[in-house]
Amino acid sequence: MTTVSRVLVQGGGIGGLVAATALAQRGVHVDVVEHRPPGSVLGVGLNQPGNALGVMREIGVLDDCLSAGYQFSDLRMAASDSSTMMDIPPSLFRDVPPNNAIQRAELCRVLLGAAGGAGAHLYHGSTLASLTEHSGGVDVTFTGAIPGAAVPADGRFDLVVGFDGIRSQVRRHLYGNRYDAEFTGFACWRISLPRPPQLDRIVYALAGSIKATLIPLSETSCYLALVVPERRIRPRPTARQIAERIQSLLGEFTGWIGELGRTLNEDAPSAYSPIEQVTVDEPWFRGRIAVAGDAAHASSPHMAQGAAMAAEDAVVLAQCLDASDDLDEALRAWWERRMPRAGFVQQYSAALLRTESGTPTEQDRELLNIPMPAAQARLAEPY
Repeated sequence: MTTVSRVLVQGGGIGGLVAATALAQRGVHVDVVEHRPPGSVLGVGLNQPGNALGVMREIGVLDDCLSAGYQFSDLRMAASDSSTMMDIPPSLFRDVPPNNAIQRAELCRVLLGAAGGAGAHLYHGSTLASLTEHSGGVDVTFTGAIPGAAVPADGRFDLVVGFDGIRSQVRRHLYGNRYDAEFTGFACWRISLPRPPQLDRIVYALAGSIKATLIPLSETSCYLALVVPERRIRPRPTARQIAERIQSLLGEFTGWIGELGRTLNEDAPSAYSPIEQVTVDEPWFRGRIAVAGDAAHASSPHMAQGAAMAAEDAVVLAQCLDASDDLDEALRAWWERRMPRAGFVQQYSAALLRTESGTPTEQDRELLNIPMPAAQARLAEPY
C-alpha cells in the first residue's frame, strides 16, 4: 500500500462499501459516511454479471451473494406479445456464474457485513460539511444528515473518495457544475413482483418505445423495470402512483408479460428514477480527492453494468494503491485503467437506449455493429 493509511469514503452504496472492504482488508483505516439512515436501500433488485461476481469473490463475499441470489445463464429478447425472439448466450467467466440476480437489500446486507467485518467504520445519517486540501492530506469536517446520527470526528485523511452518486458532493467540490447530471429524456419505473413460471432468466421485451426488463430474484420473486421516454423529471411519485403507472405501461404488452399487471401490489418495493448521465471526461481525481462509480460515469441501465462498474472501480483503486508508493501515480494508473472500460459501458448503453427509442446517431449505429454477446465478452476480460 502507498503512504495512504486513512481514507474517507463518501457514500455507502455498492461501490463505497466494496471500496471500504477492499481497503480495510489491506490494513487501511476507513471511515464511510452515508447521508441515508441505516437500512435504507435505493432501488429494488439488480443483476450481478460475472465481472461483478469476480469482485465479490475478490473481497470474500461471493458465496454469500450466491446464497442470497438467483443464478441463470442466457438472456432472452421477447416481442410485445411475450413470444421469444432470440436467446443471447452468456459470456464465460472464470470460476463464477455468468449472472446472479439479487435483491438490493440482500446485497446491502452482505456488503455492510463485509465492510464492518474488515474493520471499516460506518456512519449512517452523516455527511461531509467541508473539505480543505493540503499537500499532506485533506482536512474534513462532518455534519449530521438526520437528527441524532453519529458523526465521525473531524480530522485529516490521506485520501477522500466520492462514491456518492449522480448528485455527488465530492464531484461538485472538484469540478463545480461542469459535470452535473444530464437528463436523457427517459425514466425507469421499477417494482418487485411474484415470479411467473416463464421467467427463468433475464427477459427484455419491447412494445413501441417501452422497454421491459424482467429479472428473477428468487424462486418466488422477480423485479420489473420499465424504461420509457419522459419529457421532464417528475416530482417523486408515491408507491400507489408508481404501481398505477407500471400497470398502465404493461397494458402495451400481451401474453404473460402483459398479465403481470394483475399481480401488482403497491406495498411491494418500488422505485422511480429519471435516467441521467454523468461523464467526467478528465482525470477522476485531483490531489488527494477522487470520484468513482456514478459520481464519475453514470449511465443508462441497458447493459445492467452500473453497479458492476462501481464495484470494479473500488477494487481496482485498492489494487493500484497497492502497486505504487506514489499517490498521484497510483490514482493516475487507476483512472487510466478504469476510464476505457467504464466509458465503453456508458457509450454502448446510451447507443442501445437511443436505438430502442428510434433516435440512433451514426455513432450509435457504428458502435452497435459490436453485437451484444461480443460487448458482454469484452467485460468478461479482467478488470
